[in-house]
Amino acid sequence: MPEKKSVAGATPPAVAQPIGEAAFFDVDNTLMRGASLFHMGRKMYERKVFTVRQAAGFAWKQFKFVTRGENLADVHSVKDAALAFVAGIEVADIKALGEEVYDEMIASRIWPGAKALAEQHLRLGRRVWLVTATPLEVASVISTRLGLTGALGTVGEVEDGKYTGRLVGDILHGPAKAVAVQQIADDEGLDLSRCWAYSDSYNDVPLLSLVGHPVAINPDARLRRHARDRNWPVYDFRSGRRAATFGLKAATVGGVVYGLWKSFARFRGARP
Repeated sequence: MPEKKSVAGATPPAVAQPIGEAAFFDVDNTLMRGASLFHMGRKMYERKVFTVRQAAGFAWKQFKFVTRGENLADVHSVKDAALAFVAGIEVADIKALGEEVYDEMIASRIWPGAKALAEQHLRLGRRVWLVTATPLEVASVISTRLGLTGALGTVGEVEDGKYTGRLVGDILHGPAKAVAVQQIADDEGLDLSRCWAYSDSYNDVPLLSLVGHPVAINPDARLRRHARDRNWPVYDFRSGRRAATFGLKAATVGGVVYGLWKSFARFRGARP
């Protein structure tokens, strides 16, 4: 029978929890710069799970994501490709890969300001959950490494310790995040009017609107307008956001090109 799981958690903080209060953080472009799944894909490419052409597709979507914001079509495109890639792969291997990806690529991309907000909630005794379309195994690594309470992420179906290439439920994105958080609130007796939620994307308005304290972090243009119209707090941790827009795009392109070149060079060097 397929194994089912929807939430992964670390040990809750020792501080007494304020009754009914918690904080929920999106991951990509909110807690970290860029898309976590891109870095997982890059690492899988290095392991020869897929081709240079497919890697270039991941890189292009990462570039658009960092510079333009989240696009639903790209999210589902990456999801479909990722499911095809992992079919037949051991769950233990993906978990180990997630640890490597965090150490090598994600840790340095965590926004210090967003991390500080999460740590402040923890110090005050609130539980802090990640809520992301990122695969649960990767989200769980990020949550554990940052000392958070747990993670809600997209769940891949597993049989006999291997991924089948299918999902349990749907990708945890947009309105699905609000449904997942409502379930956590029901299970843990949370008062959502006393909870916080953080995101960069207009797609997460259902989640942000569910809590009493919605906060926009590094928001896309639509979310920035939406937050402004409703007097929601806005934090932008992208240093010199307006002045450095061109530099950010150039650096992103350079990073993508360099990463692909290095990976391709290693691939060619490994060929007999």
